[in-house]
Amino acid sequence: MAESINSNKTLHQIAVAFKNLANTVSDSQSAEVEVAPFSHACSLISPLFGSLGIAFKFAEKDYVAKVNDLAEASKSVPKLHSLIDQDVQANSVRNAGSHTRNLLRVKRGLDMVRVLFQQMIITEGNSLRDPASKAYEQALAPYHGWAIKKAVSAGMYLIPTKEQLLNKLNEDAESAKVQMQIYVSASEAVIQYIDKLFDSRNLGTDW
Repeated sequence: MAESINSNKTLHQIAVAFKNLANTVSDSQSAEVEVAPFSHACSLISPLFGSLGIAFKFAEKDYVAKVNDLAEASKSVPKLHSLIDQDVQANSVRNAGSHTRNLLRVKRGLDMVRVLFQQMIITEGNSLRDPASKAYEQALAPYHGWAIKKAVSAGMYLIPTKEQLLNKLNEDAESAKVQMQIYVSASEAVIQYIDKLFDSRNLGTDW
């Protein structure tokens, strides 16, 4: 995995992709996000989970599977809102493996990375343990059982340093900070858009 990460500027690709999505959702009140570019942008984040070590191995596996499902769905369902509406009509929104359920899980992954980047920007020192712990606690822990929480907690002791992570991403500290800030701002707009899709259909997002 490290080889594929080192061959390009992963953070730059992520920042550009999510900035484009954010521009789409902020263009108008009736903005419609297409599934294909959304799933592609999300796929760019997949290597990050792997780069964080064993603590997030489960998250990487789960996230990649959900993103792949959305990418496959994009071949027949063009818009995110249509994807949800199809499940609503089929009364399958909360079913395991439904596109809507997978979208919700992917959104939480995006939020975890958003908080991680936010914490990396403001936290001094070379340790990633505190930023990663806060990101996990805020975005994912509320939806996990005791066993997963314990595994993540144990894995935090093996998490790479900031320097090691940036080396894997082929980034220097200053450039990374710029790209991470772009993602933080852009992903917030995208996450809010997804939340609105759920809320406007009275689906909620705490399941």
